Amino acid sequence: MPLPFARDWTEAPRQTARVGVLDIGSNSIRLVVYDRNCRAPVPIYNEKVMCGIGRGVEQAGRLNGEGVAQALVNLCRFKALADAMGVARLDVLATAAVRDAKDGHDFVVTLRERLGLEVQVISGEEEARLSALGVLSAIPEADGLSADLGGGSLELAGLERGSLGQRVTLPLGPLRLMEASGERPALATRMIDQALEKIAWLKGFRRRRLYVVGGSWRAVAKLHMAQSNYPLRVIHHYTVAGPQAADFANQVGRQTKAAFDRVPAVSRRRGDTLPYAALVLEGLIRAIDAQSVVFSSYGLREGHFYNLLPAEEQRLDPLVSACADLAAHQGRFGSGEILTAWTDGLFAGEDLSALRLRRVACLLSDLCWAEHPDYRAEHAFERVLRLPVVGVEHHERAQLAVTSLVRYGGRLDDLLLRPLRPLLSDGQVMRAEVLGLALRLAHSLTGGLTGLLNRIGLRLAADRLELLLPADLSNLRGDVVDRRLEALARALNREWHIP
Repeated sequence: MPLPFARDWTEAPRQTARVGVLDIGSNSIRLVVYDRNCRAPVPIYNEKVMCGIGRGVEQAGRLNGEGVAQALVNLCRFKALADAMGVARLDVLATAAVRDAKDGHDFVVTLRERLGLEVQVISGEEEARLSALGVLSAIPEADGLSADLGGGSLELAGLERGSLGQRVTLPLGPLRLMEASGERPALATRMIDQALEKIAWLKGFRRRRLYVVGGSWRAVAKLHMAQSNYPLRVIHHYTVAGPQAADFANQVGRQTKAAFDRVPAVSRRRGDTLPYAALVLEGLIRAIDAQSVVFSSYGLREGHFYNLLPAEEQRLDPLVSACADLAAHQGRFGSGEILTAWTDGLFAGEDLSALRLRRVACLLSDLCWAEHPDYRAEHAFERVLRLPVVGVEHHERAQLAVTSLVRYGGRLDDLLLRPLRPLLSDGQVMRAEVLGLALRLAHSLTGGLTGLLNRIGLRLAADRLELLLPADLSNLRGDVVDRRLEALARALNREWHIP
């Protein structure tokens, strides 16, 4: 069931207190600073450093000395940056390496005494919960199994139509697997299978979706995109059929580090662990016979942030919230709600999912008003296609981008559209064209003052499309308006008329 639409952000005061999350993982350390505490926060800073403090924990039981030294330098830098940015709240989270190492507590004390950082060492079950919340914050309707792979552990959580189910943490992070298996992939595979076989409740997720989180798995997604020549380089909500994903993960798992040295999608520090991450992915897919694999860019940090929000904020639609915020602060003087209502008559019988996407397109319809007029259509297409938002599948991104292209005067035969065509049905393309032309008409007719549309009708009859102007607004008609109305009527296979 679709979530409630966002409130009218044009009437809401904008909170500006910045919030940061500093995540200390087994393989990497990352600082993310958000512009404010809301349903769809904008990350104004995001940096990762591969320190590998968890290398050696499996055998020695202690944090990696070289990694700790590198971590201290970078954590000092991150703390200084957060202070300089005026971050009002900085939460520091530590996961598997710190909680499992004998000297993990000493590391926490060092960070408090040297840097003034208060570290929350997250339990395995809590890590699984927060990671799953991250998935749900970006994909509210998620139903299947959430899996978050860090350097030292694997966290699994059941997702039941947007609700959290059972959770477990397993020592299957690629750093730990490498050490425990003596860097023997065949042994690592047996260890993965044995660990998963012990989790009885996994059987309840057979033939369902697998939602995967983690930097190593994002690297696998990038590799798959490159190999399949996928037209959209957006990791979030990239979806691959289960058997296809398992076969590809098996291929990656059989590669050596040298094979990744010249692959742009894989960092040098991740090349040695990537095959083991792929083996875990393959094992999970086969263990539940996953219907499909959905890659999520949201995980622990985003789940922690989402967990801080009041319940009424959590229930808001993340896509609509983000786009309403963009419209309120980057548009001119229009209203997406008015545009949505004005175009209702063109889309009789649409379902709630289609209505939601139309509303988002209306919110974004004035996003590129300040661009150079010769490039507005192209820039609108590119910007909307790659907006840093969640709650949207790839075919929906493509449909929104086509709508924006047409709204700014672009054509369906534009070369920009060719790579995306496999993502869209003929019906979706037609719908995008009609909505784009309607938005172009609306903005031309009102000069962007879309409040005027409350007094102007757009009626679709069996044989024609009518624009209903009251007498005192009849002077809004002109050659441009006639051309825009004619173009929309042609797309609808109707005649056009202005009484």
